[in-house]
Amino acid sequence: MSVFHLVGVGPGDPGLITLKAAEVLERCPVWFAPRAADDSPSTALAIAAAAVDLGGKEVISHTFPMKKVIRGGEPDPEVARAWDEAAALVTERLAAGAEVAFPTLGDPSLYSTGFYVCEALLARAPETRIEIVPGVSSITAAAAAAGASLCQGNERFTVVPATYENGALARIIENSDTVVLMKVHRVMERIKELLAEMGLLDQAVLVERVGQEHQRVVHGLAGFDPAAGCHYFSTVIVRRRNTA
Repeated sequence: MSVFHLVGVGPGDPGLITLKAAEVLERCPVWFAPRAADDSPSTALAIAAAAVDLGGKEVISHTFPMKKVIRGGEPDPEVARAWDEAAALVTERLAAGAEVAFPTLGDPSLYSTGFYVCEALLARAPETRIEIVPGVSSITAAAAAAGASLCQGNERFTVVPATYENGALARIIENSDTVVLMKVHRVMERIKELLAEMGLLDQAVLVERVGQEHQRVVHGLAGFDPAAGCHYFSTVIVRRRNTA
């Protein structure tokens, strides 16, 4: 059986695609591109296609519903079905001898749908060969855009979904020097209120669509209006210690 490649293509700027990722994408005749809805384009595909010519490639676009996944819990039936359908499509191409690339936003090891597909693939065919190609994460790209250090010396650095309840988030922030809050777009109003209570509004940075068109960086959230909303691709960095 051929190889399934889970390829990190970075957060948005095609210039951040690694040489390794470009080489793998160029070599693979089949690309399996994730999308959030049937009528929406694949962001990962758009990034990859801006760096590597699609000519002669078979591109399979597959919809993965944007629903919460709790690790260790029973997944939503629609989500589980999407993973299994994806695994069936990929297994078919691998069995026919084609290498398959799954371009994924940022780095595959961070909140990537691709890992769920890997698990479904191995459940169907335990002999499946999988290669993971790391990529530039939205976390490090956001820090670069904000001109911020994430951690230095013996500092504690935490990455956590902002969907945690406030009590848990407050404890995490209190026990860290830098916290990166992911998945903030639906809970930004609550996050701002929490940071205000903790006196950390001035030490928070919001980065939207990092590396993509209309990138925005907001230093200090005191004047930010959550009611105006923020983009799906948004990250908040909270740095409890001031740095140069």
